[in-house]
Amino acid sequence: MSIPVGSAVALTFALHFDGSVKEIAAAFAMLTFARAFERNLLQPNRGGKESMKIGDTAPDFEAETSQGRIRFHDWIGDSWVILFSHPKDFTPVCTTELGYMAKIKPEFDRRNVKIIGLSVDSTGDHQGWAKDIEETQGHAPNYPIIADADFKVSKLYGMLPADVAGDAKKRTPGDNATVRNVYVIGPDKKIKLILVYPMTTGRNFDEVVRVIDSLQLTAKYQVATPVNWKPGEDVIIAGSVSDDEAKRRYPKGWKSPKPYIRIVPQPQ
Repeated sequence: MSIPVGSAVALTFALHFDGSVKEIAAAFAMLTFARAFERNLLQPNRGGKESMKIGDTAPDFEAETSQGRIRFHDWIGDSWVILFSHPKDFTPVCTTELGYMAKIKPEFDRRNVKIIGLSVDSTGDHQGWAKDIEETQGHAPNYPIIADADFKVSKLYGMLPADVAGDAKKRTPGDNATVRNVYVIGPDKKIKLILVYPMTTGRNFDEVVRVIDSLQLTAKYQVATPVNWKPGEDVIIAGSVSDDEAKRRYPKGWKSPKPYIRIVPQPQ
């Protein structure tokens, strides 16, 4: 069996001591440090799933939700999806977020976007939390919330390390602080957007609506949307479109403050 370089160095160092208690203790301390260093340096995702990237296929899974069991890709169908995750039920910032998403769900419905939440607790906890959300926010969740008490989905999406185990009820929100992501997934099951928020900052779901408008527009037409773009405002012809092709699509021409910036009205 081979010994990693760091451990070998520490062991060699230990063998050169004359055996005093103090020196042996120092050697073992160095060996412990070397092993920890190797775990972090050589195995940063030890046994785990790397975090998702834009363009990756959203991992499929089966899970219990507050509205029954689902297989994720089948549930998506030909819709767009927002999956937004939470570190634990009965947390204050997440309570406001879940309520607001329920309030603006009609905006997503009009855009063929399904909403699904996730929290590292059971469906029973979700049901109790839903009552609090309705009482404090005026809207109860009207979309499914995944029960992830076994951490399966959180680990599958790289939000928690693969070695997380045990009773979800014994974990604090801080233990699951990295489960604060927003994923926008297209009908092709590819991830189009990832937002990661700290526990202390509530998410801006009006911005998510704006981004979906941009994603859906740019998926249909070969355009891009500029900074702070809102529906109805001018857009930019994508760099993949040649000038000759752009002339056919936009016979009235375009504004071009620089050759690489071609501004046209939003296609309808």
